[in-house]
Amino acid sequence: MPKSQSSCEGIFELETFTKPKRLLENQHYHNQRQKSLCRLTDDMIDAPIVKVINALNKISHCFSLQCCYGHFLYSGQNNPHNLRPLPMTDTISKVEYKIAYVAFCIENTLKGRSLLKTLQEIPVIDPENIQFCSASWFWERQVNSYVLQVEPSRFKDKDKAIFSYNEALNIEKTRNEFFTKLEELFFQQ
Repeated sequence: MPKSQSSCEGIFELETFTKPKRLLENQHYHNQRQKSLCRLTDDMIDAPIVKVINALNKISHCFSLQCCYGHFLYSGQNNPHNLRPLPMTDTISKVEYKIAYVAFCIENTLKGRSLLKTLQEIPVIDPENIQFCSASWFWERQVNSYVLQVEPSRFKDKDKAIFSYNEALNIEKTRNEFFTKLEELFFQQ
C-alpha cells in the first residue's frame, strides 16, 4: 500500500466517521485489490497484527486499506509506535491512546455481504468501545470501505484520545480481544 497503508503512519483524523454505508457495485474491485496488495509488506503493519492482516488479505472478497494496533503514550513512554502492554503501576494518571483500527474494502458478492454482516457484529465484544463504521475519507478513495475501531464511543470520531489509566487498561483489554476475534474470524474464511 502507499504510505497511508503503513501501520499508524500519518493516522488521519477520522472526523468523517459515518454510519456504515450500503455496499455498491464495483466493477474495479479485483484490480483495486491486486494493486493495493502488491504494495503491502509485513513491515508496514504493526507486528502484533501482521497475522491478522495477512489472514484478512487472503480472503478474496476483502482486502485491507489501513490499520493500526493502537498505541499508548504516557509519562516515561513517548514512543508513538509503542507496542508494549501498559505497565501495572499506580503512578500513571493519564494516557494518550492512538486508535486501534482496521480499514478494509468488501466486494459486493454473496460472500462479501456475508462477511460484512459478520464484521458488523464484532462490536458486541464491547459496544461502548468498538465501532463498525464507514469513514468518508476512506469511502472517497475506495468504495465499499469500512472501519472497525477500538475507541471509547465518546471519542469515536477522533484518531486519538486522552483518558485515565484505568480506562486505558480497559481499552487495552478490549483491543486485545478485538484482534483475537478478528484473527479467529479471518482464519475461518
